[in-house]
Amino acid sequence: MGRKITNQKTSLKKNNQNTRPGKGSQNTSPNDKRKILVVDDEPNVRKLLCTLLKKNFTVLEAEDGGQAVDVACAEKPDLILMDIMMPKMDGYTSCYALKSEPATRSIPIIMLTAIDLKLNLQLSKEIGADGYITKPFNSRDLLDNIAHYLAPA
Repeated sequence: MGRKITNQKTSLKKNNQNTRPGKGSQNTSPNDKRKILVVDDEPNVRKLLCTLLKKNFTVLEAEDGGQAVDVACAEKPDLILMDIMMPKMDGYTSCYALKSEPATRSIPIIMLTAIDLKLNLQLSKEIGADGYITKPFNSRDLLDNIAHYLAPA
C-alpha cells in the first residue's frame, strides 16, 4: 500500500487515553481500554458513537477513508467502524486498503452505513469487511457486534 502517514488535519481524537492490547493493538498495559476507530464524515454520527463507546473503549476518529488509513496505520485500533459514503476516499476503498496491508489486515472492520442493499453487503464482504450494520442502528446490537469481534479467539 505504501501510504505515508502524514501530520494532516485528521481529527485524531482520543476520548480516553487508556488502550488495551487486541488484534490490532501494540499496547501492553493490562488495565488499558481497547481502541475503536470511528470513521464517518458526519460529525453528529461520530459524536453519537463516541458517546456510546467512550465508557468502555478508547475512541479514535477519522472524517474520511484516507484519514482512516492513516490513523489505523499509526494507532493500530482493535476494531474499526467504517461508513461507506464519504468524501475523498470512501469506506470500500479504505477497507480494501487496510485489508491489503499486513500491519492492519487483522483489524476487524464493521461497515456502519445507511445503505441497506444486498449488493453493498456483498461488496463489503468481498473487499474484506468483517461486519455490516445499517443506520439507524440499535445501540445494543452495535455493542453486541463489537463484543463479538473483540472476543478472544
